[in-house]
Amino acid sequence: MSEAKKIAVVTGAGTGVGRAASLALMNTGFTVVLVGRRMEMLEETAKLGPAGKSLCVTADMTKPDSIAALFDKVKATYGRLDVLFNNAGMGAPAIPFEDLSLDQWQAVVNTNLTGPFLCTQHAFRIMKDQSPRGGRIINNGSISAHAPRPFSAAYTSTKHAITGLTKASNLDGRMYDIAVGQVDIGNAATPMTDRMVNGPGVLQPDGTTKHEPRMDAKAVGDAVAYMAGLPLDANVLTMTVMATKMPFVGRG
Repeated sequence: MSEAKKIAVVTGAGTGVGRAASLALMNTGFTVVLVGRRMEMLEETAKLGPAGKSLCVTADMTKPDSIAALFDKVKATYGRLDVLFNNAGMGAPAIPFEDLSLDQWQAVVNTNLTGPFLCTQHAFRIMKDQSPRGGRIINNGSISAHAPRPFSAAYTSTKHAITGLTKASNLDGRMYDIAVGQVDIGNAATPMTDRMVNGPGVLQPDGTTKHEPRMDAKAVGDAVAYMAGLPLDANVLTMTVMATKMPFVGRG
């Protein structure tokens, strides 16, 4: 099936990586269901892309009923789903581990892990029964899935868990021609990472703070579009896309 007839769902499509991925997919020919909590941000993403290649749907990734309604709408509107990019996510305040509240922990887990789990379940149900059968699911991982930052227990734990979800759902999707992979992102220039270049910068493991290099989020969007465009007999299980000069490879 050509990309011109393929349907993609992108969560958190109103800003940052979600917007970049949505535009890359639209420019490749996909029709993209733009998902987020703020309709005005989704509509702004839609205007930046080709006309007639998107549908804006508000949904809350922490509410199972909202997620179910999203996928019901996708199936009713298009009758199929070819790509899901589980992108929506959040972090907790950068505070000492012992001061992180249960509510703060659970908010991150609900958004970053339970939301993608539920979205993946709904995608499986559509992809296994459609014709042509199958599809692709791409999860937003993180450099934190390999090495954490100080005071990031909730975010880091969920991104490690996403790696487990990617591998388990990839295995369970084999019989239905569903390919699952993830893109681990480091220092993409988005509102979420503005703190890296503002004020004192971000806390380092040695206790100092510093500004860190970032990369254009378009690089991540292009990577997602590449993964989405592969034939279903090929899969990128994990891909790391990072700012070349960020402090990740090497010591201190």
